[in-house]
Amino acid sequence: MKFKINNKYLHWGLTAFAVVAAGITFYYFIFHSSNIKLGVSTIVDILKPVLFGLVTAYLLTPALNFVEDKILVPVCDKWKIKKSTRRKKVIRGLGILITAFLFVALIYILISMLVSQIVPSVQGLIANFDTYVDNVSGWITQLLEDNPEFGEYVTKTLNKYSEQFEDWVNHLLPETATLIKTLSLSFIGILDVLWDFVIGFVISIYVLASKDQFAGQTKKVVYALFERNTANTIIRNFRFTHRTFIGFLSGKIIDSIIIGILCFIGTTLMGTPYAILISLIIGVTNIIPFFGPFLGAIPSVVLIFVVDPMHPLNALYFAIFALALQQFDGNILGPRILGSSTGLTGFWVIFSITVFGGLFGVLGMIVGVPIFAILYAAVRSVINGMLEKKNLPGPSEEYEKVEYIDEEGLHLVPEREKRPKVRKRKKAVSADTEEESGRK
Repeated sequence: MKFKINNKYLHWGLTAFAVVAAGITFYYFIFHSSNIKLGVSTIVDILKPVLFGLVTAYLLTPALNFVEDKILVPVCDKWKIKKSTRRKKVIRGLGILITAFLFVALIYILISMLVSQIVPSVQGLIANFDTYVDNVSGWITQLLEDNPEFGEYVTKTLNKYSEQFEDWVNHLLPETATLIKTLSLSFIGILDVLWDFVIGFVISIYVLASKDQFAGQTKKVVYALFERNTANTIIRNFRFTHRTFIGFLSGKIIDSIIIGILCFIGTTLMGTPYAILISLIIGVTNIIPFFGPFLGAIPSVVLIFVVDPMHPLNALYFAIFALALQQFDGNILGPRILGSSTGLTGFWVIFSITVFGGLFGVLGMIVGVPIFAILYAAVRSVINGMLEKKNLPGPSEEYEKVEYIDEEGLHLVPEREKRPKVRKRKKAVSADTEEESGRK
């Protein structure tokens, strides 16, 4: 007797199993999320060098493509070297060598600048810390003498919170050993991250050497798993994601470098103290969209004021300069470099930075805009596809003044147009009024 499988019951069974498994997974995710986070963090720690290598290779890919397409290939064509597999391997090897050399040289320049310029500025700031504290104290004393009512209020406030501050200090002293241990572990963690970065850089070399092969294998898997149209859509979306990420990150880095240089020129001309340190702060924080210039300008203004509180106009001048620089970046330089790489309005930019910054910290604030731009484009594509099936237009501008859509579904009826006119009815005239009008 042969056993026959009923496809309908098999489908029902698989559906029921999937529903139960999804329910168990959801329950475990809600009530045992700590175990999931622990497992994910363990996997991430193990694969950290590989992740560093993939990210480094992804960021270096545009530089490698530029070196190959704009330098090495034209040189080979000029020397009339025939196209072959060997020529391709030689170009790839030389391209990786040049790209890696430029990457290492850039890191060396940054470290040299930090050591030769930034470190002395920080050392001078620490060495003169007592002087700056005395300057601030003198400014506060003068302020309190000129405003006795304000001074009395400050004195009461200090007396009120002095006991709490003393209790906090007494509680902090026994925790010194724990604090030293934490700092030691943090230093060891930094060394561990540096080692993972070195291993990741070596991995990135191998990834760059085989990037075409990896791309071909990925496309082959996509076409094997999905239908042709679906596979084409997936690959097209991946290309859009790549353009959005690379366009935004590379453009933002170039934009921040230019802003840092302009800030250094401006602060040097104004005679601002610690010009290099302040320019570095402004340039690095400018990578964060929208909030970055303010995050860099506020501590810089405070630093300038602390150095010379008796001349607060210096801090005010720098604040005005930073505001002008931010306006130049937001309205002129940024749009020219970034273009329409994200396609998001100002509200969605602030929304994405707030959400992803709250979830993932500073890294989320940097990559939140391109990630949200991809999600926004995906939702927009789905909505436009659904509208297209209903023979309705896709652009949102055509819906701004729409009151309703007619039954055919093809013609939009704008507001204040084709609205049925309501005729005003004449009031009924009473008999008495008619008699009075007849008498007149």
